[in-house]
Amino acid sequence: MNFRVGNSAFIPGLPAVRPGWHPAGPVRPRPALLECHHRDVRVLVPASSGSGDPVTPDELYGVARPRLDGRPWVGLCMIASLDGTTVVDGRSGGLGNPTDVAVLGALRRAADMIIVGAATVRTERYGAPRKPGQRIGVVTSTADIDPDTELFTSGAGFLILPEDGPRAPRGAGGPVETIRAGQGRVDLAAALARLGELGESPTFVQAEGGSHLNGSLLDAGCVDELNLTWSPVLAGGDGPRVTSGGHATMTRLRLAHLATDDDSYVYGRWVRS
Repeated sequence: MNFRVGNSAFIPGLPAVRPGWHPAGPVRPRPALLECHHRDVRVLVPASSGSGDPVTPDELYGVARPRLDGRPWVGLCMIASLDGTTVVDGRSGGLGNPTDVAVLGALRRAADMIIVGAATVRTERYGAPRKPGQRIGVVTSTADIDPDTELFTSGAGFLILPEDGPRAPRGAGGPVETIRAGQGRVDLAAALARLGELGESPTFVQAEGGSHLNGSLLDAGCVDELNLTWSPVLAGGDGPRVTSGGHATMTRLRLAHLATDDDSYVYGRWVRS
């Protein structure tokens, strides 16, 4: 899978996979998507010095990210319609295309660890990750998960719970491994700092939603990167935004790259200034 870099004109300003195959398992139902060919992508920002030069999603998104003082670098990965919703009929699958799948796959390969909200795990039916040794942390205050799903029976899944939260559910293999932080609700900044308790401390953690988890990360000052795909549709309805439920804020990010494809999807990456 290659992107095609181009010199398209642009007014400067800049991996619960989306439809079908997902590096975490059969998350969104669209069979045989691996056999689909994504559209060529033209990088608009930064301007390319070699029009037509190929660049893969891994080259575009697999860049070095610093570990911050006391916690990993955290990136959000989302897709949204032009009018702002991140779901159609309760799921994100209807918004994506094969190139978006390729982008999320590249981000998954770049990430040391994934975190995701429990509702997203249930809705998108997360399975075990394809990347060897990758862990997926499920953020929840209620521990309302099925410990006998593939995500947990594989040993890849773990829970992120408040200190005073419920006991971790017990599956066929025993209680689900747990990180605890916060009282009443998860203290995400503290939880991120404790991820090294599971093994080697991660450098890059990818957050895959839902929007309330994203809002909580923003409140905690723990959003270092946003990878956002714009789907070229007006979806209507009153679905969630990229972040929901958090406090009003103005968190400044810097445009790292912006790209488009022949399906009129736009792929942006913003990072901390």
